[in-house]
Amino acid sequence: MEQEKEKEAKKWNFQGNEELNASAVSVRGVFNMLIANLNAEDQRPLLRLCRADPTDSSCFRTTHVASDAITSAVQSFRFNCYPPTVSLLEARRAVAEHLSSDLPFQLSPDDVYVTVGCTQAINIIISVLARPGANILLPRPGYPQYEARAACSGLEVRHFDLLPERGWEIDIDALEALADENTVAMVIINPSNPCGNVFTYQHLKRVAETARKLGIFVVADEVYAHITFGSNPFVPMGAFASLVPVITLGSLGKRWIVPGWRIGWIVTCDPNGIFQKTGIVTNIKNYLDITTDLPTFMQAAIPQILRNTKDEFFAHNLDIMRESADLFFVRCKEIPCLICPHKPESTMTVMINFSQIEGIIDDVDFCVKLTKEESVIILPGVTVGLKNWLRISFAVEPLALEDALSRIKAFSLRHMPKCP
Repeated sequence: MEQEKEKEAKKWNFQGNEELNASAVSVRGVFNMLIANLNAEDQRPLLRLCRADPTDSSCFRTTHVASDAITSAVQSFRFNCYPPTVSLLEARRAVAEHLSSDLPFQLSPDDVYVTVGCTQAINIIISVLARPGANILLPRPGYPQYEARAACSGLEVRHFDLLPERGWEIDIDALEALADENTVAMVIINPSNPCGNVFTYQHLKRVAETARKLGIFVVADEVYAHITFGSNPFVPMGAFASLVPVITLGSLGKRWIVPGWRIGWIVTCDPNGIFQKTGIVTNIKNYLDITTDLPTFMQAAIPQILRNTKDEFFAHNLDIMRESADLFFVRCKEIPCLICPHKPESTMTVMINFSQIEGIIDDVDFCVKLTKEESVIILPGVTVGLKNWLRISFAVEPLALEDALSRIKAFSLRHMPKCP
């Protein structure tokens, strides 16, 4: 009995990190929650339109160049060692060459740091920027990893809006009003996940001029670089690095259809050397000293993948995505409660609004009930910062997309307000 009382009275000096709980909204977490709401009695195939993972569909497969490069690196037995802190020189040189083809200046291998996907790249940059009182400007809607990492790092977040009525352009005037002397950087995602738009050269130049005026740099998330199939071509933010320093985050995952390989990079686009002078480069290297590395054999495969992949591979994938985007936009108009303000012209995702749904409280409720009733999973907009919107991935086989949209239409008609 005395031991029982002692156990009850004992106080421990530790507890969970509440900031981690506050930052726990993630695509993966919401996906798992929705999966738990599936109706086990529904025998129809589950249609997943919530994750931008094209490998779910058999029509998307990576090039043999990529798999051969990995196999060759493994079978050489030369890359079973630890890699250098800043990653293999040949990998960095290949990334520098690859990105320089779109830039008005030549990148050096010293500008490149290979990472474990873009997620680690985000974690590193946010951690480097976090200091007491600092804040960062993030897009809304955007990618939740930025906000989650900022919360864990104690970096204040301020959101600027993307405007659906203007093709999801940045509200630059509002952005400028958000900044103060403690603002350190802004993030842009171009091509845009979740919106599916591509910023024009003129808009990006205005962003660069605004950032220069504010004395901040631009973090350019370009994971979907060149995955465009509309009228606007992809323009890298690094093209404006003579105006404002830019840190580019990128990855092989989406364009090469290998998101699970987690091959990413951080690149400093800074011909004026500002990142060196301000200590950002030193901070990145110091962080890399205490974090994990992309496996050495995967780093060794990067040069062959980047240099030898044929244009036909990319063109084939873009043709499928263009077809799916066109199909989605047409079929979406047939669903009375859904509004797609901007036809997707890039990436693998699109944002849609909904209204007039009986018995549906909000976007999360919409997605939960859709999962239960139709075995279709889409992402509630609140996950990417826009409540009562929905994010849909169209990177699926056209027939599966057609089936999913038919089910969403049936769900919407079933929940339409009844006429008196």
